[in-house]
Amino acid sequence: NQQANLLTRNINNNLKKIEKFRDELVSLKEDYDKMIVKSYKSRSNQNRIMFLLSSKNFLQAYKRVQYMKQYTENRKEQGLQTLNADLIEQRKDKDKLIKENKVVQAQLRKDKEAQGVLVAQIRKKEGQFTAEIRKKQQEINRIDNEIDRIIREAIAKSNKGAAKEDVDRGRFKATPESKALASKFEQNKGKLPWPVKNGVVSMRFGTQPHPIVKSTTISSNGVRIDTEDKGRARAVFGGKVSEIQAVKGANKVVMVRHGDYITIYSNLSSVSVRKGDDVDINQDLGEIGKSTATGKTTLYFLIYKNTQKLNPASWVFKM
Repeated sequence: NQQANLLTRNINNNLKKIEKFRDELVSLKEDYDKMIVKSYKSRSNQNRIMFLLSSKNFLQAYKRVQYMKQYTENRKEQGLQTLNADLIEQRKDKDKLIKENKVVQAQLRKDKEAQGVLVAQIRKKEGQFTAEIRKKQQEINRIDNEIDRIIREAIAKSNKGAAKEDVDRGRFKATPESKALASKFEQNKGKLPWPVKNGVVSMRFGTQPHPIVKSTTISSNGVRIDTEDKGRARAVFGGKVSEIQAVKGANKVVMVRHGDYITIYSNLSSVSVRKGDDVDINQDLGEIGKSTATGKTTLYFLIYKNTQKLNPASWVFKM
């Protein structure tokens, strides 16, 4: 719209200049006629300078100068008319775009109205949705608590014969090898690859408002990543498979230990590793199952340091 208005202003300015030239042309037309007639009678073949020098008096020379200027301006007028023709063609193109834009705007208004109806329906059923969200949150909490229990048991098994301090604090028994691996894991904070080849985060770590029902919050100890059908989970760092367990509502869970850090890959429909296996970065861990709630292929990914929950977005590159 701004471009079309600018072209219109340029056209109007050019039209004003053309009108000005035409007015000057009318005012001098009679004098031009007389000079042209005299020039024809004298059959003058002189150039412009001689044409001026042959004037009878100063006034005639002035008028002849004005004539030559007017002739030049008249050529400019012709150029402006050509320019206006180009501008008019450009304005036609802009007008076409404006018409197309209006069609798109009309469709957007319809979409906005439909969205308003949908939001109104959601608000009308907000109580029902809130109850469903709370039920879903209870299921998430149950799975999170089950994973917490598995981690505590894994730490307890690892700490047989360990110092009482480690047992009481719920942390893995430290060995030179585990310390070195944990140090390497820490050095790669923010650089770890994604646990799927392609995916998008559908639920983030921690507590946040529900994306639809803003009055309700949802909480998660990890992130949920939607990926393609039959997508595969892969290790984000080298380590050892410490646990493989089935969890109700989360299919199979694979835990990979990296010193005192653990990465957890939940909702696997099948597993391609065994407990005790050493795995490398990006190694395939198994096929990701579909979420019973959404029907999407979703990986539930968590990172722990001993029993401390960590935000995967702080560790995985551009999550």
